[in-house]
Amino acid sequence: MSVRQDKIGFVNNSFEIGPVHVGAGRLFLIAGPCVIESETHVRTMTDALQRITADLGIPYIFKASYDKANRTSVKSFRGPGLVEGTRILGRLAKDTGLPVLTDVHEPGHCEIAAEFVDVLQIPAFLCRQTDLLVAAGKTGRAVNIKKGQFVAPWDMNHPVEKVRSTGNERVFLTERGASFGYNTLVVDYRSLPVMRRLAPVVFDGTHSVQQPSAANGVSGGQPEFIPLLARAAVAAGIDGLFLEVHDDPANAKSDGANALDLKLLKPLLEKLLAIHEAAGNGTAL
Repeated sequence: MSVRQDKIGFVNNSFEIGPVHVGAGRLFLIAGPCVIESETHVRTMTDALQRITADLGIPYIFKASYDKANRTSVKSFRGPGLVEGTRILGRLAKDTGLPVLTDVHEPGHCEIAAEFVDVLQIPAFLCRQTDLLVAAGKTGRAVNIKKGQFVAPWDMNHPVEKVRSTGNERVFLTERGASFGYNTLVVDYRSLPVMRRLAPVVFDGTHSVQQPSAANGVSGGQPEFIPLLARAAVAAGIDGLFLEVHDDPANAKSDGANALDLKLLKPLLEKLLAIHEAAGNGTAL
């Protein structure tokens, strides 16, 4: 890992996740379905996403959750669970060579999940949970902390330091919108430079258009605004982009209302890469 001071004064930690360089000014992508719906579906999505990112030359990390423990309704689909889910993700990583990211919700899951994946993601609702952050940090895996909808961007220094207290410097932050009244999120783009002083920053273009718990027991969304928000974030200067992508959002088992349709991904990435280049490779903030 190295620490650099870029031309506008932001300290940006730089490290590797397999072939993906985090925090070095080259945009990378985290993408995949919200949850593992089946091993067949995961493989179908991985194949499609790997083709698109290889064609465009954008470094890529696959994401999917083995368990969505924070669904709105107790009746909602959560995924295959820790044992089966990590098995699926581990085989996928081995077969494709891709770095893989998944959520962890409990400290006891971190060490187990770390055997199979490259990045442990701390959900936004849990970004202040000390035991979870420390357990994730102790694995030595890269840790992605999603900024809570209720947390000021400058206060994300505390979660970052909890991970770093374990000696693990491979941590980055993801912006996913802030609570704005009931069932609504809004993105404050000032959070990007603020958090980028603390660690590399990723922008989540799909959860930022979510309407939490707004659709009769499940979350709604406004996916038509994903391209707009993503373009603005890339122009402002970010290290990575996070998108939940599905080949059939209307029938997705989780977060379909705010997912990006797979067929829209490549044209969107083409525009974002052009903006990224024009903005000075992410250092224009």
